[in-house]
Amino acid sequence: MSDRKVGFIGLGYMGEGMAANILAKHGQLTVMANRRRDAVDRLVAGGANEVSTPAEMAKGCDVIFLCVTGSPEVEAVIEGPNGILAGASDGLIVIDCSTAEPTSTVALAARLAAVGARLVDAPLGGTPAGAAAGTLQALVGTDADTFAEVQPLIACWAATIVHVGAVGAGHKMKLINNFISLGYASLYSEALALGQKVGITPEVFHSVIGQGRMRCGFYDTFMTWVMTRDENAHRFTIANAYKDLRYLGAMADNAAVVNVMGSAVKNQFAAFAAAGGAESYVPMLSDFVATQNGTKLA
Repeated sequence: MSDRKVGFIGLGYMGEGMAANILAKHGQLTVMANRRRDAVDRLVAGGANEVSTPAEMAKGCDVIFLCVTGSPEVEAVIEGPNGILAGASDGLIVIDCSTAEPTSTVALAARLAAVGARLVDAPLGGTPAGAAAGTLQALVGTDADTFAEVQPLIACWAATIVHVGAVGAGHKMKLINNFISLGYASLYSEALALGQKVGITPEVFHSVIGQGRMRCGFYDTFMTWVMTRDENAHRFTIANAYKDLRYLGAMADNAAVVNVMGSAVKNQFAAFAAAGGAESYVPMLSDFVATQNGTKLA
């Protein structure tokens, strides 16, 4: 796909690093401002082209990556006034890297297919540092031929690329993945608060868990905040986490699956968001839970 014209919409914490890697490794990129004008300016200074609407991008690009907040934003970019559908033509491929509702993804794929375009869901795993380094994970939902076609472009920003099934499967797997990781966040937070209340400090907690079999990459970035107060260690907001857990709940409901743990984790994130913590980052849940229990970790 070295000759394909590529566009990118959604230059947030993850998107800017992903887009920068596409520009550096593919050699060409078109971007547009969504929320972060500064990110557009940096990419344009590095050689990217700029357009003003998704429709304009669709008319000039063969492949468009999306990395926005969730399904309402994806739907607006694709179906809204001057959206991708307004400029789409036969052969266009839209790769949605957002964390979205699978039912919406399948419906949008049908809308794009009606004009000869294809939708691929490729939600990502990792951190902004991984996005900048090009070492993210991609969970791809599409047919085998399209997967082979888009894999080289996804490889610009992903070190691990897994074809998980047909369109929509990527977003299903991503919701399950985030359920597990955010469940860890909830569990760590309660364990830390309990430890502090009974005389086990975060330092002691970390000296045990951080050297045992339960240590993992998510644990490391979560505990970096707990131990050093580095807010850049894990830049994923409570609002986004809560959104993903609501999507998971809807998927469980549609599948008639009892989701007891999912509901419990969702409600903990809901409580923090309602208390004013929506824009805080996920590891900061530990401080919220500690405060609920009348203690402090820091």
